Amino acid sequence: MSALSPPLPARERPWALKLRKSAMLWEIGRAVGGGPFHVIHPPTFAENLRGFVDALAAENVSGTVYYGKKANKAAAWLRECTVSGAGVDVASVPELVHALGNGVRGEAIGVTGAAKSEGLLWLSLRHQCLLAVDAADELERVANLAAELGVTAEILLRVRPPAAPASRFGFSPGALAAAVRRCAELGAAVSLRGFSFHLDGYDPVPRAELAAHLVELCQDARALGHPAAKISVGGGIAVSYVDKSDWERFENDRHDGWFHSGRNPARTYPYHQEPAGAAMVTAILRHETGGIPMAKRLRDAGIELLLEPGRALVDGAGFSVFPVQGCKTSGEHLVTTVAGLSMSLSEQWKGSEFLPDPILVRRGGIAPDEPPARTAVAGSSCMEYDVLTWRTVELAGRPAAGDLLVYPNTAGYQMDKNESGFHQLPLPPKAVAGDDGWRLDTDFPIQEIR
Repeated sequence: MSALSPPLPARERPWALKLRKSAMLWEIGRAVGGGPFHVIHPPTFAENLRGFVDALAAENVSGTVYYGKKANKAAAWLRECTVSGAGVDVASVPELVHALGNGVRGEAIGVTGAAKSEGLLWLSLRHQCLLAVDAADELERVANLAAELGVTAEILLRVRPPAAPASRFGFSPGALAAAVRRCAELGAAVSLRGFSFHLDGYDPVPRAELAAHLVELCQDARALGHPAAKISVGGGIAVSYVDKSDWERFENDRHDGWFHSGRNPARTYPYHQEPAGAAMVTAILRHETGGIPMAKRLRDAGIELLLEPGRALVDGAGFSVFPVQGCKTSGEHLVTTVAGLSMSLSEQWKGSEFLPDPILVRRGGIAPDEPPARTAVAGSSCMEYDVLTWRTVELAGRPAAGDLLVYPNTAGYQMDKNESGFHQLPLPPKAVAGDDGWRLDTDFPIQEIR
């Protein structure tokens, strides 16, 4: 038998530990009809958001946090943004309508994404959203539409990172200079408020260094008469799902024998990272370029820093639950089949794997003398590749029909990025948990407001 892969227990917030041991989990499962479901916790989102705001304040930096909405579609996060005054980052008409319908004001919404539709530009301009313009032709479309509407488009120009010269996103240096000049020519139709970028990876240093360049761009734009006083460093704020020692042990020793059918993914998310969350923002602000900390550059230039975290704001704020439907032997391990599809854990459908350990939950608990079971976990479709967990994990007991498998900390991209109605299965609903019980997440809050 191949050596068992070491455990990768997820870091869990107290609310999640408490809820999965309570009767509420079974109550939700019964209410949603026995299929998979997600549980989300808005107070944790609010706690994460306060951490980002406090990190900016600690460095005496003016800034705004925009929730990267694509990370999770739940309406509950949007309502937390309205309470705190945070912004929301969107990239489609439905996302923008959803944010507006949940009380987020247009001027608190940033609109990103390349080659935006005419409808998205029109609605954004009507509601005075901040538009990140990606290309010269888009700049012309924005200006023409703003002139037709009799409004001024508030824009950022998206900068192509020097480390990614082949990227299809953003202006190259020459095109950027031309766009800044063109903004001056467009007059009242366009107001150049600053610049933005997005970087792959989770290293604070390249973000700080490119941000320093954007400060210089703002200063140059001001010399041409533009009111450039904002820079956005995008998202990509790191999240740490597991402890450092567990991750290092796993990464150092992992091999094909730990995975069902030898399906060892070539690339996975780095499930332990430092610094993460608000600490990464602090690292960006304290990084020195030319001997000057980023925070001082921003303060001295009077520039506001915009952040667009998605995954990092919902870190620890949700988990996914899959009812067990059956279990069978497959060579040296078991394969457990659950209700639902692996598309509800989106990492798998990128040829990757969501690695934190699932947790077996049984009504009445698992007997102390029951031996552990080594298993992979499959979805209930007819596709061989519909597998939630290729890694053969050790559970506290052998799963049986009626048990639940809880996947911890799935709110960031896992819940709904690739969800599918394949086999005409309903999409897993989201239950919003609180101290006073739970309710289903609903798209718009009108009926709930008193």
